[in-house]
Order: sequence, then C-alpha cells, then structure tokens
Amino acid sequence: MICSPRLPCIHLVTPNPTAGQRVARLVAELGIGFRAWWGPDALLAGLDPEATGALLVDVSPAGPELAMLERLPSRGIDLPVIVLARQATVDLCRRAFKAGAREFLPMSSLRSGLPDTLRKAVGQHVLDRQRQQRDLHARSLYARLSEREREVLGLLVEGLTNKEIARALAVSPRTVEVHRARLAAKLETDSLAKLVRQYADLVDEDDGRPVLVCGQAWGEPLSPASRRPV
Repeated sequence: MICSPRLPCIHLVTPNPTAGQRVARLVAELGIGFRAWWGPDALLAGLDPEATGALLVDVSPAGPELAMLERLPSRGIDLPVIVLARQATVDLCRRAFKAGAREFLPMSSLRSGLPDTLRKAVGQHVLDRQRQQRDLHARSLYARLSEREREVLGLLVEGLTNKEIARALAVSPRTVEVHRARLAAKLETDSLAKLVRQYADLVDEDDGRPVLVCGQAWGEPLSPASRRPV
C-alpha cells in the first residue's frame, strides 16, 4: 500500500532489501501505507515533517542509524520510532532508547510483536497531531482577543460569575455579558466548560492578565497575609 499524504504511513529505514520486503508484508496486513528508505540520509532529505504514522529503523551495532535518530527533532520529525535489531543486545537496546526510540524489537519477533506495536504507535501519533492542531487553532483564536476580553476570560477561568467579574473590573454586569458574547464568537464556543478546558492554559501563559486576589471580586481584598499564593 503506497503512502498517501493525508493518511498515516509506516516508514522503514534499512540497508537490507530482504528486511524491507519482510516488514512491508507485515504492514500490508494492517492496511497502512508503507515506504522504505535505503539509508538515513535518504530519509532525512525526503521525509515530510508533517507525515503521520511511525518510523521503523533497522539498526546494526556499528551502523549510522542511531545517530540519525538524534537528528530527527532538529528536522521537525516527530514520528514515533521503533528500532528493529538483527543483533538484539542489552547495550544496543539501551543506546536506542537513549537516542529517542519508543520501542525496541528484535527482528526475530517481528511477526508476534510488530503489528500490535505499530497499531498503538500510529494511533497515539494521530491523536497527538490532532491535539497539536487543536492547540494551534486555539492559540490563533486567543490572539484575536482584546485586552479587556482577555481580562474577562481570565476571570471566567477563575470561576467568577458575571456579577463578580463586573465588580472586579468596575463595569456593569451587562457589559460583562457583551464581552462574554464576543468571547463565545471569537473563540468559537458557547460552552463555559469548553472555554475553560481549551483556554485555561493560555490564560496562565499570558503574563499580561490581571492577577485576581481572593475577595477582590466582592470589593473587599483580603489582607496581604491571607491572600492566595500566586
């Protein structure tokens, strides 16, 4: 099955055509795309960093494959790496994990171990990419907010009601309702739970947001000794 840009794919780096054919047959049984690369340089030069799936690396104790793993992050490649070893030793396994491998399989156990390992690795990578895309989208929406809207969002995340936010910002409850409506439109959600879940971390990252002191929303700030830790 040939790799499609829109679908997960298994990439194999190996200098051995026989090993490539063996792995290709196993991957074909899973119904996932497959591509073989005949060496680390070929993969580093040709692999799209946006690719999803998994990376299989056929390593030898003295080969260049482990050094390639250390170069993947600088190329923006985040595929989960599964190392395949014809000579599986404790030292090689240790070096593989140190270089960034997620799994280590002897070639002798491909039939029993590889299919399930690939299913888990590919599934997790797809979920991770979807989460990254949601986070990037959320950041782009958050960047559209005005300073006042960020203040209101920060107080919503703190759990304050409209009346409490109005007191904290010295505005009317009606004004807070208007800001909330604008937040819902700009952040593409009308659910408070979703608003908090998706944007609480961004609010925490925003150094410019106001720091709420316990009691401030009620117009009665607590004494410095009894304020919540910031």
